Amino acid sequence: MTACPYCGRDNDAGAQFCVDCGKPMVQSTGLKAAAAGAGIPVTRVVAPPVVAPTRPEGLTCPFCGGRASGLLPFCPHCGRRLTAPGSGPSCGRCGSPVSAGTKFCPTCGVPLIEPMPARPSPATGPAPPRAASAIVLVLLDDAGNTVQRFQRPGPDTTIGRLDGDIRFTEDVFLSPLHAKVSWENGALVVRDLGSRNGTWVFLEGPHRLADGDLLLIGSQVIRFRRLGYPGPHPPDADATRRMGSLIPSADIASLTQLRSDGSARDVIQLSPGRDIVIGREQGDWTFPYDPSMSARHATIRSEDADFVAVDANSRNGVALAARGDIPLRHNSRLLVGDKLLQIEIPT
Repeated sequence: MTACPYCGRDNDAGAQFCVDCGKPMVQSTGLKAAAAGAGIPVTRVVAPPVVAPTRPEGLTCPFCGGRASGLLPFCPHCGRRLTAPGSGPSCGRCGSPVSAGTKFCPTCGVPLIEPMPARPSPATGPAPPRAASAIVLVLLDDAGNTVQRFQRPGPDTTIGRLDGDIRFTEDVFLSPLHAKVSWENGALVVRDLGSRNGTWVFLEGPHRLADGDLLLIGSQVIRFRRLGYPGPHPPDADATRRMGSLIPSADIASLTQLRSDGSARDVIQLSPGRDIVIGREQGDWTFPYDPSMSARHATIRSEDADFVAVDANSRNGVALAARGDIPLRHNSRLLVGDKLLQIEIPT
């Protein structure tokens, strides 16, 4: 075992890169000089010659049954990735064997595990902490004009049809007690209070989708689900290749259109490397009967094995159903029931 000169993690003697921090196992000249100047003993790491990693001969593609050999990360017959990045026993880039949970490939240094960010916010980034102050909610009409202002002096306020600090008794889409906006640990957040129709926060930037996310695109409620990579199927005993579409590649997620009763209607599959455009007239998934949807409304962008929702400068925007506390910024917009509210944070 050889200790990493940067983080101290023990690595195999032949590792070219640290499996924990990803840095080269051979110290740079500047680092050696700094260590020597500080009186720290420097151990020279002598790595053996690089040996090209190998896969077992006669590897069979789990999708089409074709034969692949050497370091090919993709099947030469169907073009699909032979191992999902960071999820298999081999590096998805160079094919060398890696241990489960390893962060970086010890041979080529490529990251194997991409850290998932904290629950994404519809805002473009985390709002800076600040002291709790008054909460101002502005009721907007369909054109974005101010209809009414609600200024709440306390650190929290509730919204509902029958209960709450702010009530809209005529809104039949609003639950009796629907949502709460409050200051929590120096940040203004919104939380759905178990309403029937949800509390929607409009995206202010790209949003990395998580399993179970609900999107409001026009008047369509779209559910995102992760499917995972399909498991390999055993090749046929007589080596007969299977028929079927090879492009696009394996479906690893889906978007489902939901009816008002929660039942599924149309479904579109998502695969790595394929972006999906949603709109009323243009795109891969169109809804010509939805007048509240723009001609080209949103894009579900593929980023390796993840998918990101991006508003395509639509008129009505794209909203995310709140799960837990969702941070808010100045001018963030909410949809509760049939009411569009804009947040103002006094300076």
